[in-house]
Amino acid sequence: MKIIDKNIDRGTPFDWGRTSRDYAKFRDIYPPAFYERIISRGLCTRGQRVLDLGTGTGVLPRNLYQYGAKWTGTDISENQIEQARVLSEGMDIDYLAVPAEELKFPDEYFHTATACQCFWYFNHSRLMPNLARMLKNRGSILVLYMAWLPYEDEIAGASEELALKYNSNWSGAGETMHPIAIPDCYQEQFDLVDHEEYRISVPFTRESWNGRMKTCRGIGASLTEKEISMWEKEHRELLARIAPEKFEIQHYGALAELRKR
Repeated sequence: MKIIDKNIDRGTPFDWGRTSRDYAKFRDIYPPAFYERIISRGLCTRGQRVLDLGTGTGVLPRNLYQYGAKWTGTDISENQIEQARVLSEGMDIDYLAVPAEELKFPDEYFHTATACQCFWYFNHSRLMPNLARMLKNRGSILVLYMAWLPYEDEIAGASEELALKYNSNWSGAGETMHPIAIPDCYQEQFDLVDHEEYRISVPFTRESWNGRMKTCRGIGASLTEKEISMWEKEHRELLARIAPEKFEIQHYGALAELRKR
């Protein structure tokens, strides 16, 4: 499904379904510290029902499944949900291909809703009241994010410059460490009870970093097949020049917890 948002990539259409197979292979990269910060808050654990918005290939439910929560993952892309089901074989995780704004679960059904790498894609004036309805009293929304730091990491910076060469409209470049922005409408029914930003190093090989870059919105989800092929050839050549076979990329992680009044 093509998405067009004038506030994202200057309105350039993108479709995560086009990159689902690569996404399934290369985007399960969050290190243990990322998940530890979730569990340490008493969220997504046994006895809780958790709704994962924009679940993609189910990275969050799959990696936190061991802690005993009952997960439901939703995503607008049927291709992403298809990959999530394959990767979650043997796990009791429910997946639905439906826009987050149109979810129709019972009132006060979930203890927690999570949104990882996707919060800015939603129509919040529609989503917020729906989440408030579906979450239990004092239930939480946990917004999660991780991004490389191009101004602090040479390999990330050079890779980003190459991505911009092929897609100058990509607005995901130039990240710096900052708190997650929460739309004002959430103040109507939620309180921001906590936020955290922290540095984190993520290990890669040339192959896995090429795959991670390929699955970013500015490349795999938006370029033509010919453009992707040209970019990939040039990116592999770049990595052969500037990167060892194994390396770490400097990232930052961020979270924000909202609690229903």
